[in-house]
Amino acid sequence: MQFPPPYESAVDRAIREAAERGAFDNLPGKGKPLPQLDEDELGWVRRWLDREGVSSEMLLPTPVQLRKEIDRLPQTLAALKRESDVRDAVSELNRRIAEHIRYPSGPRIPVRLVDAERAVAQWRQGREAQLPPPAAPVPEPPASAPAPRRRRRWWWWRGR
Repeated sequence: MQFPPPYESAVDRAIREAAERGAFDNLPGKGKPLPQLDEDELGWVRRWLDREGVSSEMLLPTPVQLRKEIDRLPQTLAALKRESDVRDAVSELNRRIAEHIRYPSGPRIPVRLVDAERAVAQWRQGREAQLPPPAAPVPEPPASAPAPRRRRRWWWWRGR
């Protein structure tokens, strides 16, 4: 006869009693290795990132994240339509860079503020390259042609 330990929680007691009854004897996968144990130590992190839809870039230190964002800035700005949106995006990035400069974290990697005027100028050059050439001007009708009649609206005739 086996004596229970001096203190046994309700959960431990329920597990012990189930094991004594044989509830765990014929479970599927008994005697087989646990799945995904052949991966490296960080395999669970990759699975979690995939499952949650989070970019692995979020695991990088802050200065590396900011440098990557600065490198991708021309592509990010190319998708924007208005100059005010471009300036807002650059000022938001500069705000986060300034915050990192004030309160640094992670490795000491230099991160500089983005020149807003230069970014806007590059955005303008990219927009001008993407715009189609201007259409040919529409020819004016010859002077001998009669002027088109203007249609009167019905409310002009209501009071008459």
